[in-house]
Amino acid sequence: MSLIDTHTHIFLGDFDGDTGDMLLRAESAGVRRFYLPNIDCETVTALHTLCDLHPDTCFPMMGLHPCSVRGDFRGVLRDVIRPLFALRRYVAVGEIGLDFYWDTTFATEQIEAFEMQLRWSLELGLPVCVHSRLAFGQVFESLRRVGGDVLRGIFHSFGGTREELATALSFPNFMLGINGTITFKNSSLATYLTDAPLDRLVLETDAPYLSPVPFRGRRNEPSYIVHTARRLAEIYGVSFDALASATERNALLVFGGSRL
Repeated sequence: MSLIDTHTHIFLGDFDGDTGDMLLRAESAGVRRFYLPNIDCETVTALHTLCDLHPDTCFPMMGLHPCSVRGDFRGVLRDVIRPLFALRRYVAVGEIGLDFYWDTTFATEQIEAFEMQLRWSLELGLPVCVHSRLAFGQVFESLRRVGGDVLRGIFHSFGGTREELATALSFPNFMLGINGTITFKNSSLATYLTDAPLDRLVLETDAPYLSPVPFRGRRNEPSYIVHTARRLAEIYGVSFDALASATERNALLVFGGSRL
């Protein structure tokens, strides 16, 4: 049994000078695999460097984050991001999606960029890591338009309403990524998450963001995923080992782990 962090940005500067110790803490906590979604052109080198140093534990995704979509996104996707898939192996297209929380100036561009990268996933036979913030309605619409029955992946940092949870589960090949927010006292998701079967959940940290209780407000790191797993085990009324085993299997199903 091991824990898998299906979404972590441990290649960012937040971990400079601490990466080795951070990975050792994760190993001691039972975290054996880390799936790393790219953000934009500026993060590609750091992502590749970490994965090249730890090829057996750190697995890269490639994509353009919605918050990095600007007016020049077509050129960025065509000339920078898409060619990378011919140069090395990625486990998913990500982090992609829609974010209408911070700014909607480029909402139309975000939708086009999202759907373009969804089509890449079908062409390449890869899962997707989907970011959605105040945008589930449009995310679902885009998935249906591109191919909701055949697309596969993870709804990263899922925090939708009960109705959005039901809709998310209607996409048969998608898991829900659950992170430290489920440990917050004001988490409404904790009251209805069991509407989703355990075989549709994976663990994630989104490090360095969204630290679970008791580390809320501090830099997040993969070793803290233990606290998310314990809270989920409580919610589902199962043992920690059962929760870890189920989420490990689910993660390997998404990313095509060699153990399956």
